[in-house]
Amino acid sequence: MAWFFVIFLSLYSLLNYYIGLRVWQALEGAAYLRPIFLIIFLFSTLSYIFSKVVQRYLPTIIYEAIEIIGSFWFAFMLYFFLAIVLLDLIRLLNWGFNILPHFDNYPLVKLITLGVVTGIVCIIIIGGYINTRTLKITTLNLEIPARSSHLKELNAVLISDIHLSSINGNGFAGDIVQKINELHPDIVFVAGDLVDDKASVLREKEIGFAFRDIKSLMGVYGITGNHEYINGVDSAVNYMKELKVVPLRDTSITINNEFVVIGREDRSRGLKKRKSLKELVEGADKNLPIILMDHTPFQLEEAMENGIDLQLSGHTHHGQMFPINLITDRIYELSQGYKKKGNTNYYVSSGVGTWGPPVRTGSRSEIVNLKIKFTN
Repeated sequence: MAWFFVIFLSLYSLLNYYIGLRVWQALEGAAYLRPIFLIIFLFSTLSYIFSKVVQRYLPTIIYEAIEIIGSFWFAFMLYFFLAIVLLDLIRLLNWGFNILPHFDNYPLVKLITLGVVTGIVCIIIIGGYINTRTLKITTLNLEIPARSSHLKELNAVLISDIHLSSINGNGFAGDIVQKINELHPDIVFVAGDLVDDKASVLREKEIGFAFRDIKSLMGVYGITGNHEYINGVDSAVNYMKELKVVPLRDTSITINNEFVVIGREDRSRGLKKRKSLKELVEGADKNLPIILMDHTPFQLEEAMENGIDLQLSGHTHHGQMFPINLITDRIYELSQGYKKKGNTNYYVSSGVGTWGPPVRTGSRSEIVNLKIKFTN
């Protein structure tokens, strides 16, 4: 985990230095704006990290404002970086092939270009925010062998990667719960990353309390994701219980003697510490349909080899922002959506919440309605 933060902070610093340098150069024709830019730029780039380090010492309203500004900066950073790289490539081509016209007032051209790029980036981020808060219901019809189960149908709901925080607050949680209840689910699955802040902070602000109002005949069951570990897994799991979400940590539960739900501990615990899927299946009733929740969709063949009927995952956000979704498509066999391998069905959700900026330009915020038929 320490190496992750070292790499993250190094890349974050380099990207922001590159952006800051290019904008500073673009302000050559309006040098009086440079001090203002420097103040805004440093405040934006440092806000998110600063908010996490000193959150316990700040009044709630100040902490939330700083965290939101810092979170949105991640989106601005991505698209400013892409735009500047594109402009630098054009400049490089122009140096070699002289493809651009000659400009008498080059400082003015740079200033206009900066204004146009900033406007385009703002439009992209506003659209991405609207997309994030427009919750999509994805309906998936599945058939699973009933075996000895007498259950004919199951109306299930899958949500993942809610990331409860000041950014994805109780109002957002309320919108999710309303959508879930409109589907009249028999059971609700929460496939990890329910939280994105310390449980003490969420509890104090009553963030996520709306989840107590989920109406589900068979209950709400959740697993840990990597963000439960980042924010203190034991306290996060206890908070999960407070929200009336039953945690399944490397264990299985038989629902009404009709089907089995297995919940795996997240990979953050370490491959040597969490139980193998083989161990978990051995402790389950194999005469019933088996549904597995595993936050990170790595090694999909493992579920197939162990006779799992349906695996539910999240984690990827399907990249969340373009073009990161192109990268997650390369990393994961299934970055988002449905797949079948052998007799095992898989669904990887792009998630309903967001990490960092509440902005989606490469995927949708989805609640998945699983309409399962058990066949003989």
